[in-house]
Amino acid sequence: MFRRTLSLAVALCGAIAASQLPEFTQQYSQRLGGAVDELRRVVQRFDTDAVRVGEDRKGALTRLARSPDELARLQSVAMLANVARLETLQAQQAEMAVAGPFGRIEAFLSNPDPALAAATWNSFQPGVPATGEGAASGGAGFLAGGGLMAFLGRLFRRRPGMVAAR
Repeated sequence: MFRRTLSLAVALCGAIAASQLPEFTQQYSQRLGGAVDELRRVVQRFDTDAVRVGEDRKGALTRLARSPDELARLQSVAMLANVARLETLQAQQAEMAVAGPFGRIEAFLSNPDPALAAATWNSFQPGVPATGEGAASGGAGFLAGGGLMAFLGRLFRRRPGMVAAR
């Protein structure tokens, strides 16, 4: 009786946890959009300043990198990192935008941005799984939790005919 109750409890916990994945992905997607918007503004501001001094982005970054001023060289490296991160985040945002309900989860899980994922986790608000993908994820979690308990039960079950050595 205890084993069945424990198995059901683990399966339900799996269902509840897995049903939150679509909500987490949705909150991550919102944060992703905010990060893309802000990085785009930073890069556009740099590009505008580069044009004002008669350079394109590449020329301005090269100019900064060759500067005798250490701060200018560091800013060149920082802006290169901003541009690279913007491109990466835009690619993930585009992938998530065209993906179906489960595709968004896959797009997130395949290559999450660690900083965005951590920030999303730190402010995550669980949601009631009111969507099809939430219900399906919950069902998968229920089956995974139940399967885990069944596997563990078989693994640790006493086998008939075996006598413990004393």
